[in-house]
Amino acid sequence: MQNLTSVMAGHKNPVEMLRNSQVGMYVYPVVAPEFSNWRSEQAAWRHSAVLFDQTHHMDELTVEGPQAAEFLSHTGINSFANFDLNRAKHFVPVTPAGHVIGDMIIFREREDKFILVGRAPTANWLLFQSAIGDWQVRLFHNPRSDSRPDGERVLRTHYRFQIQGPDADKIFAQVNGGPVADIPFFHVAPIMVGSRKVQALRHGMAGAPGLELWGPYADKHYIRSTLLQAARDVGVDLRQVGSRAYSTNTLESGWIPSPLPGIYTGDGMMQEYRDWLGADSYEAMGSIGGSFVSDNIEDYYVNPFELGYGFYIGWKKDAFIGKAALEKMKAGTTRKKVTFEWNRDDVLAVIASGFEEGTPFKWIDFPQPNYASSSADMVMQDGKMVGMSMFNGYSYNERCFLSLGVVDDSIQEGDVLTLKWGEPDETAKTAAEPHRQADIRVRVSPTPYAREARENYADSWRNASA
Repeated sequence: MQNLTSVMAGHKNPVEMLRNSQVGMYVYPVVAPEFSNWRSEQAAWRHSAVLFDQTHHMDELTVEGPQAAEFLSHTGINSFANFDLNRAKHFVPVTPAGHVIGDMIIFREREDKFILVGRAPTANWLLFQSAIGDWQVRLFHNPRSDSRPDGERVLRTHYRFQIQGPDADKIFAQVNGGPVADIPFFHVAPIMVGSRKVQALRHGMAGAPGLELWGPYADKHYIRSTLLQAARDVGVDLRQVGSRAYSTNTLESGWIPSPLPGIYTGDGMMQEYRDWLGADSYEAMGSIGGSFVSDNIEDYYVNPFELGYGFYIGWKKDAFIGKAALEKMKAGTTRKKVTFEWNRDDVLAVIASGFEEGTPFKWIDFPQPNYASSSADMVMQDGKMVGMSMFNGYSYNERCFLSLGVVDDSIQEGDVLTLKWGEPDETAKTAAEPHRQADIRVRVSPTPYAREARENYADSWRNASA
């Protein structure tokens, strides 16, 4: 039987495997690339309102049973002490060595039922932990929609929409038949959308407040059409956001969406996990792109402290996977999350090379050059690597190119560093054309970058220090 272990055995090391992946571009499936144009769609979450269709690009995992809470508490770093019904959390699991595997948003629907939504690595880890453990839990996995369904019918368990922006509340009041009661941040409450009662999470992805709505997939078209008609009725310019603009909203709000899962090393449980993961899993087929090339895959791993997640670790829990490693790691963390603001002239020089003879610099696609599952670009100071850029894109609202990543603690806000853009050698990656590297100046900037996000996300992981 082919598994991740056998795939890795066919390569010199995991880095070589992931740099030469044939998976192609990372695709946000099913949703149209643009409904109007990506610039206007980005501007709308700042100036009016947007509708994000989050139905297709994330895995959904239901965990229920008498020991559901204990199981999730054991497998994630979060405290469950204040996790009441109709609440949500940002759920993060780590390996026994303390490396981040991924993250999901977790909703508590009943005392014994939770729903998690996010990328595949966390769902895979929980399915494995359930398989090897003796937990009284049941798991139902609804993987993300196929990246390229090729006209085949796509079905999901739930639709998932988010309405966000300064005019969002006008739309909610219209569909609800009156003002929506104040829902605290990351709390869930029912509202009406026309004739349907739906679950609503108070959330925001690019700084402006909004609600995330979900319900049975069969209701999707009714819910969307009701929301769009309500916006017209109250005179709100509600823009549906396509897959091109959707991925860029996090640049303004500061969440790094795709750190490399730290699962390619380690003995014991980790070797068993690699044997369990299929050869077609996200972890086996994913890719690394960027200028940073190391023979040691652990150089790409991150820990919760670096990503700003340290403050919600449940230290008082008797035990959870990775606790001992995180206790040792806490005092020695030497990197922090930042936003990099790319120099305008350097970006334009890279683009201009595409109009010149000879080998150009690596193309910068707009609004987001999402050519690998995980990005790792070197950030340099005086010839020394002091950081890693991990997710990048253009913000029409800020009129600049931004990226999110980590830097050494010694680096200060306002410092100007150099980002190495492009890969040092050719790989078998189908998403990378022949190119040469460029030096791009980057200014270390606040995270979140958008002032609206910094102010509205008070007491949030996005602006909390480790």
